[in-house]
Amino acid sequence: MSEVTERGLSGRQAQAARNDARILQAAREVFVADPGAPISAVAERAGVGISALYRRYAGKEDLLRKLCADGLATYIELAEAAMADDGDPWRAFVGFTRGIVDAGTHSLTMSLAGTFTPTDELNQAAGRAEELNQRLLDRTRAAGAIRPDVQTTDLSLLFEQLAAIRLGDPERIAELRQRYLALILDALRARDRPADPLPGPPPSPAELGARWQPVSSG
Repeated sequence: MSEVTERGLSGRQAQAARNDARILQAAREVFVADPGAPISAVAERAGVGISALYRRYAGKEDLLRKLCADGLATYIELAEAAMADDGDPWRAFVGFTRGIVDAGTHSLTMSLAGTFTPTDELNQAAGRAEELNQRLLDRTRAAGAIRPDVQTTDLSLLFEQLAAIRLGDPERIAELRQRYLALILDALRARDRPADPLPGPPPSPAELGARWQPVSSG
């Protein structure tokens, strides 16, 4: 939380806000590494008592939903910023992809899909993200800047592939992810000569969405 924001809170409120920020950061680290980890591991990583965690989150699923809601909010914010950029469509698209990779939102998708039941609010946010994603891709395609057979679901899996890169410390991971994003962008960009068609259809929305159905323990 920022210092400016903290100035507007009482001492107790500011401490609670700092605790919440630590809890969420710890939860992201713990559950991306091990989705099956207990909620007590989050409290330990955050350096707060388990009672402080439960005062804010009713249980593990509540915490997982919050992480995904924050990830979707970041995605939407970056997509809206790209759509508001009335300059070169390709540059706006590139800026969007770089922001998404830096934010690491798809690490959550890879780790948390199927581990909890999404709420209506999460589904609505996901729909908003997809709508913006489609508009951004349509604009980039209309400018003749991206190969015409790329779909939004292709982008989802490409982001996940980049999020799977975990080599070295956080700085090195970020550097490598951007390196391979640059290679992917080079492959996505439209060329003067027709590109060879992509083999097979893109993943369907139903295929991607099915991953978010909780896995039955039976």
